[in-house]
This record gives sequence, structure tokens and C-alpha cells, in this order.
Amino acid sequence: MVLRVTDVDQARVWQTFLTVLVIYTAWVSPFEFGFLKKPKAPLSITDNVVNGFFAVDIFLTFFVAYINKATYLLVDDQKQIAWKYTRTWLAFDVISTIPSELIEKISPTPLQSYGLFNMLRLWRLRRVSDFFSRMEKDRNYNYFHVRCVKLICVTLFAVHCAACFNYLIAARYRDPKRTWLGATMDNFLEQSLWTRYVTSMYWSITTLTTVGYGDLHPVNSREMLFDIFYMLFNLGLTAYLIGNMTNLVVQGTSRTRNFRDSIQAASSFAQRNQLPARLQDQMLAHLCLKFRTDSEGLQQQETLDCLPKAIRSSISHYLFYSLVDKVYLFRGVSNDLLFQLVSEMKAEYFAPKEDVILQNEAPTDFYILVTGAVDLVVLKNGVEHVVGEAKTGDLCGEIGVLCYKPQHFTVRTKRLSQLLRLNRTSFLNIIKANVGDGTTIMNNLLQRLKEHNDPIMDGVLMETENMIASGRMDLPVSLCFAAVRADDFLLHQLLKRGVNPNESDNNGRTALHIAASKGNEKHVLLLLEYGANPNVRDSDGNVPLWEAIVGGHESVSNVLVENGANMKYGDMGEFACIAAEQNNLNLLKDIMHYGGDITLPHSITGTTALHVAVSEDNVEIVKFLLEHGAAIDKPDMQGWTPRALADQQGHVDIKAIFESTGDPKPQPFVAIHENQGKVRYLGRFTSEPTMPLYHDASFLARDGSWSQSRPSPRRRSNSNSNIFHNSLIGIMSTAQKGQKNFFLPINIDNAAKKGVKSRVSSVRVTISCNEKGEVGGKLVLLPGSFKELLEIGARKFGVFPPLRVIFKDGAEIEDIEVIRDGDHLVFVSADHGVLSSNCPTPTNGKLL
Repeated sequence: MVLRVTDVDQARVWQTFLTVLVIYTAWVSPFEFGFLKKPKAPLSITDNVVNGFFAVDIFLTFFVAYINKATYLLVDDQKQIAWKYTRTWLAFDVISTIPSELIEKISPTPLQSYGLFNMLRLWRLRRVSDFFSRMEKDRNYNYFHVRCVKLICVTLFAVHCAACFNYLIAARYRDPKRTWLGATMDNFLEQSLWTRYVTSMYWSITTLTTVGYGDLHPVNSREMLFDIFYMLFNLGLTAYLIGNMTNLVVQGTSRTRNFRDSIQAASSFAQRNQLPARLQDQMLAHLCLKFRTDSEGLQQQETLDCLPKAIRSSISHYLFYSLVDKVYLFRGVSNDLLFQLVSEMKAEYFAPKEDVILQNEAPTDFYILVTGAVDLVVLKNGVEHVVGEAKTGDLCGEIGVLCYKPQHFTVRTKRLSQLLRLNRTSFLNIIKANVGDGTTIMNNLLQRLKEHNDPIMDGVLMETENMIASGRMDLPVSLCFAAVRADDFLLHQLLKRGVNPNESDNNGRTALHIAASKGNEKHVLLLLEYGANPNVRDSDGNVPLWEAIVGGHESVSNVLVENGANMKYGDMGEFACIAAEQNNLNLLKDIMHYGGDITLPHSITGTTALHVAVSEDNVEIVKFLLEHGAAIDKPDMQGWTPRALADQQGHVDIKAIFESTGDPKPQPFVAIHENQGKVRYLGRFTSEPTMPLYHDASFLARDGSWSQSRPSPRRRSNSNSNIFHNSLIGIMSTAQKGQKNFFLPINIDNAAKKGVKSRVSSVRVTISCNEKGEVGGKLVLLPGSFKELLEIGARKFGVFPPLRVIFKDGAEIEDIEVIRDGDHLVFVSADHGVLSSNCPTPTNGKLL
């Protein structure tokens, strides 16, 4: 079993405990080697206890995963762990753990000196080195203090070892009186251990500090030889200590020295060039602020620049996203755009009375104020006038950047301020990848310019609108932008430049949706003239005709119908539910009038308008829906039927209506006037040649005309549906095709030949002929073509062609595709001038 070290705290506690034991070993091993001839308690007992802990550590090392230094991957294979430890440190660890008493008994006579093998335990000092390296990198400990402690420990260990070795030389010499210790202390072997150890430490320190040998000095050749090497070692040790201490002191004062040098250089530069006092003060204030932020750990941008992009983005998002989200320029934009913008912004500090932007400066950056306040200053006739103030969350310099004009104001801080800076190039690159958001940003800017009510801003607004219309703006502008602003000139210019008339925003709404909702008939006609699809759906299933009906714009509704608009291309179930929820009977009638079916369920919930009317207890709307074919036993997605809802909610009147209602009546279609083929245009917009327009295959019907097929259940999307053809790939593909887009129209007949089942094979209809007395009707399957339907009528009722087929309410049928399951069809002779009272006269138009 391999142990994975997952608890860092427990691992560090064990390593720290072993480090304390190593410090004990570093002191006792040289001491026993120099001063003791045989084991003595309690040192011998303590030594064996310490050896036991290191033996446990050896055992654990065989089961601890390690990091491969070549691949930086965690190695947890037990065989690899054992092999790595065996061929590296195992032998040294085992030898340093064997008890000294055992070594003394089994070793040869010349090596039977107690403590000689104890010196091998100094191999454990590598753990102390690792411990200090880890402490130096630990942010919880002061680096200066850790380094000082390390230098002190190195010095004490060197002094201690030298003292023990030098005493050993004197104690083992043949003539004790001819030694450095015997020359000053008679019978030193009989002195206490403490006296001998202190005297040896005194000699070691005097030699290390090079104060000379006034009272203690080497006597015999062995001592002299040892002192030679010891003093050579002291040269390196002293250099190491002095170098490290100097480095620590210099490091603590270098920042202040550099600051003073910078201040002196800046002052000399200002005086040499005779700069104005205000500029001198700004220079010095900026340098002082930089030193203060550095010394107080406020180097925010310097710290972020050292991190990977993902971490920088996360930090910027945490610090500034909520602020940027409230800026007026970015109201209504997507979260993706805001995240990208925040990631590119740079946080900067500015001292009081410091210029951030200069009047008439090139528009390279704009700023968002995080903390502090700034004045907006205008220079007129050589005199500065404060014309405004910006506070937290306000923008500075955005007009110059977005309109590419020289900056209008000098922006000067009133107190210590933090600002977010965004470069113009980075900003435009992000906007070009988010076209819909660029439109929102421009609209926010123009709206703010209008709100200023200032002659200067009015001029900027007019000039900016002219730049947009002429295409000289770097920001992308869409048709939706022009439609929202009701800008005739801009809309016409964009269409002339070949912009896709079906271009949509983030919610799938096109300019035609917007124009219809606003009741702008002129824009509707212009968009239709340039090929806008009258039946295009947005993300909510709304079509332009529905927008016009809801807004009460009858003239716009008529224009759309004349150009092929029909309610059946929208989510009629949702439309009917909305009308029922609003208790708006007229809206339900309008839906029917423009070709809608008010009995269809909601595409997501399965709820019908009758469900909603029952829930609202609106008896009038319930009656109207039942009269037009609403089913009282049709369940929604949760299994509730209108009848069950009425029972559950206790609506007595509605329950009575349901009980008195027989089978539901079939839903008739209201005829569309025959003049729908005529397209009416504005005369002054009809002659300009245009670039080929981008079209989507989903808008093509079988015959190649524009239509909109019913989509699958929708889901809301945050992405812009027109991003592809504005991207690099879309531009390249368009260029390769020579600005032409070809689509193959779908042929339903060919699909049927390949085995695709036609919808009419399962549709049942009721047919009758009042002329022949067949009022009740006969139930038949709907044939595959209109010609076959006429043949069935002639065969069943003996009415010979020419024939006409109408609905029971009188609308004439000319296409098999408009007939639905459960419809009641009536056959009449084409030359039958006067029909019976039971057969309505087809005066309501034709249903195509």
C-alpha cells in the first residue's frame, strides 16, 4: 500500500519533529566523539530513542509517493519508490541509525573508539538544510529573521565541532602537558566535564574571530596542523557570514536608496529644463506615490503581471466586475463581454492634482474611476475651467476613444485615486468579436450624449451619428441599432452597404421585429424591400406580425400581411395564452384574423389558451374559445385538462359551460385577402443597387420563395445568431463564393419517393355537399393532392367539375397543405350562383 501525503499539516509536523531530533544529533555526536570514551546515561539512552524514530522514518519512506523531478509527476508505484530510495539514501540512513554500542562490539580493535561511528549521524543534517529552505519560502515567516537564525546555527555548529575535535587531540596525545590545554591547565583530564567543554568552546571562538592566541595556542605539531586547516575554514566561514549579513542589510535599505536617487534625478531634470512648478509637483508626487505603494505592498498591477492569464482574469473579475457592470456604457451587454473587458483592464494609482488625460490628447485609453474623484477641466482663452466632476463608477475619456476624436477634457485627480485603464486597441478587438454588444455600447453612448443638454455634446452627437451613417466608425453597428434609434438615414445606409436585412441581436430579434413593435411603417417597408423575411422568429417564437398586433399598429400589420406575413409561423400557442392571460378578447380575434390558430398548445408547457382562461375564470373568453374549436379535455404537459382545472378551482359557471358543450367544433382559418401578393414599397427607396445579401437556407420554401419553417422547441441563447458571417471564417467563405450564396430548395415530393411519410396520409376530414342534401358529412382520409380531393367529391356526391372546396365557415381552399386534421370541407359547384342557406357563400376570401 502506497501512502499519499494529502494532509500537508501532518507531514510538516513530522518533518519538523525530525528536524529537532537532527539538531540534537548535531550537538551530541561531536560531543560524544571528543569528550566521552564509553556510553553514559542519559545520553546513550536518548541516542537510541532518537535512532528508533529515524528507523520508523526509514520504514515510512518506502511507502510515500514522491515527485519525479524530471517530469514533475507524482510517482505512486511502490516498486519505483523502493528502488529510488534503495539506490540513493537508504545505506546512509541505515548506517546512521545503528546503535553505537553494537558497532563498538563488532568493529576491529583500532576502531573501538566510542563516538567515531556517531559522526556518521551528521548525515542527517541534510534535513536541517531542507527545513531552512522551506522556511525561507514560507510566507508566514519573515525572511530576514529566518536567514539570521540559519547563520547563527551554522556558526554555533562550526564552533562546537572545532572545540570537540581540538579537545580530542589534546586528550589523546601521549604527553598531556605538551598540549594547548595542558600547558595552561594542570591535570586537565581530572577537571569537570563542564570546565573542559567551556574551555574548548572559548578556544574555538577566539580562533574563529581571529582575536589571537594570547593565552591558548597550539603546542604540538598535531594541534598546529589542525589549527591551520581550521583557520583556513574560518576564512570561508567568515566570508559567508559577512556576505549574507551585508546582503540582508542592503536589501532592506536598497528601496529607500533607489527612491532618493529617483527623487534627486527628477528634481535635477526639472530644474535643468525649467519646468513649471505644477509639473514638478506632479512628477515628485507620482514618484512618492509609487514608493509608498511599493513599500506598503500595493504593487497591484506588478503582482498581477507575474501571474498566468487565468488567475489574473479571476482576480480582476473578483475585484472590479461589479463596478464595471454598473458603468452606463456597458448597460445591457453580455456577461461574456464584461468578463473579457475586466480581464484587459489595468489598475493604476494617481496622486492628488495629477493629470490623467490632457485636453486634445490622442484617444488611446479611457478610464473607470474605482476610488477617489477627478475634475474635468477645459482650457479656454488660457484659463482653466472646471466643468464637471467624476466619482466612483464614472468614465473618463470614452468619447474620444469611441468616436476617435481628441480628448475634450483634461482629467485631473482631486485626491488619491485608483483608476482602471483600458486600451483602445484591446477594447475594439473585443467588441469586434461581440457585434451585438458593440451596438448596445454605441446606443448607450449616444443616449448619454443626448442627456447632457450641452452645446459641445450636441455637436459631438451630430458628428458621431454622421460617422456611423457613413461607415467611418470602428465599432460595428447593426440594423437593430438603427431600428431602435428610429434612424431612417442610418438604416438606409446600412442596407445600401449590403448588411443582412435578417441580422438579429442576442435574442434573435431582427430590425423588422423592432420596427413592427414601434409601429414604424416606413422602416418596415424599407426592410421588406431589401429582402427582410416577414415571418422570421426570434428566440421567444415571436414574429414581426405579432409585434405589430400587440402594439396595436394596424397599418403595420396590414403591410406585413400584404407582404406574406402569417401568424402560423410564430408560436401561436404562446400568443393565444398571452391574450387569454390578459383577458384580451380582441387580441384573440386579431390572432385568428391574421391566420393564427388559437387552439394550439404552448410549444414548451403544452398549455392552451383555454387552460389559461379557465385559470383566470374568464367566462367570455372560455365561450369564445369553445366556439372556435378549443378542446376541453386536452391535457397539458402536467396532465391537467381545462375540465379538470375548472373542477379543481371550483369555477361553477365554466363547469356549466363545459357540461352543456358537446363535441368541440373544428377550428376554421380566417381567410387572408387576395391582394397579399402585392408588395408596397416607398418610392424614394427603390433604385439603389445593393450588394448581394446574406440569406439563410431555413428561410427558403419548397418553391424557393421566402418562408419560415416551424422550428423545434426553442431554447434561449446568449450568443448572437449573426456572429458567423461577421467572423473571419464567415468573411473568408463569402469571399471564396464570390459573394453568392446558393441553397437547394427542399422538394417534398422527392422526399416522399424516398420513403418519407407524408403528413396527409393520417389526416381525417369531414366532407359534405349541401347541394346534394349531405349536411352531416362523411369522414374520409385526406388524399395526397388537391386534384384527388376534387375527384373524391365528384365520386361521393355526383357533383361534376368544375368544383370548389370551402370550409364550413365559407373560406375557399386552393391548397391541400392548409387543411388540418378534423376540418369540415364543403363541396360546391363552380357555376352554382346561389347556394342554399345551409351552405355559406364564400365571400371571406381564399385560404392558400
